[in-house]
Amino acid sequence: MHFASPYYLWLLVLLVPMIGYYVWRTLQGGAAIQISSIRGVTGAPRTVRYYLRHLPFVLRAAAFSLLVVALARPQNVEENVTTNTEGIDIMLAIDISASMLARDFQPDRITAAKEVAGSFIADRYGDRIGLVVFAAEAFTQSPLTTDQSTLQTLLARVRSGLIDDNGTAIGNGLATAINRLRESDSKSKVIILLTDGVNNRGQITPLTAAEIAKAQGIRVYTIGVGTQGTAPYPYVDMFGNASVVQVPVEIDEKTLSAMAEMTGGKYFRATDNEKLKAIYDEINQLEKSKVEVFEHVAYHEQFLGWVLAALGLLLAEFLLSNLVLKRIP
Repeated sequence: MHFASPYYLWLLVLLVPMIGYYVWRTLQGGAAIQISSIRGVTGAPRTVRYYLRHLPFVLRAAAFSLLVVALARPQNVEENVTTNTEGIDIMLAIDISASMLARDFQPDRITAAKEVAGSFIADRYGDRIGLVVFAAEAFTQSPLTTDQSTLQTLLARVRSGLIDDNGTAIGNGLATAINRLRESDSKSKVIILLTDGVNNRGQITPLTAAEIAKAQGIRVYTIGVGTQGTAPYPYVDMFGNASVVQVPVEIDEKTLSAMAEMTGGKYFRATDNEKLKAIYDEINQLEKSKVEVFEHVAYHEQFLGWVLAALGLLLAEFLLSNLVLKRIP
């Protein structure tokens, strides 16, 4: 409940002297007939009138309180808030080639990429997000959707070896993501492409795919994953013995940077889990959804009910004092 004139509620303080005066007057007594002694009537039974003798004052005080509340203009507040969200359509394109098993990230590159992508998805409430994976070829793991639960499940199923991983088709991966955004009517379309290598497979070159993205009004953020120099990579020899060997890290940063610059995006280099998470956080801030809030507040006056209740109490006090508790002069 809201009060339009709450300062009138200070009048309720007047109840204190009212109650004090009533108690003082009651204690003073007020005999109507003077008699020498009341010893003979002290044992007389007490009637209902005795127990109701203070009720008129209680009703009067309650009526006063209700009138003060009515004077403060109590109101019901009706709020109609409409939030319009201009969602962003985002495609995640993740490299799942064999090199993503390198352990310069914890526990490895592909697992770290999935974990950070999962957190990114959870933060994008209201946006449609899809998932493309690529290695020597590319396919859509999930089309654009707002169903985060399903998308997280499909992301969890991503693993190296899911498709032919003998090479990296960055251009095909980007082109597949573009195809999913091609018919989107969203005002903002974004692709986040993550890879740890160079384009050595596929029918479409990365820069050609970037030109298509630019023509479609799609921003491309590219992320190169891998430490500088070499990275530990699990290796199993011909006898089945597992070991870890150091392999060179080769990322075509020049091409990835050109792809991002061409489309109005940005290139990032992630060398560990924390850096990768920071990159997704930065992209999350760069691509904030636009939210417009229209708020309509309506106030409905409720003082009439309080006034009627006060008048009802005053009427009850009048009837009680003049019919039930009427005194003989």
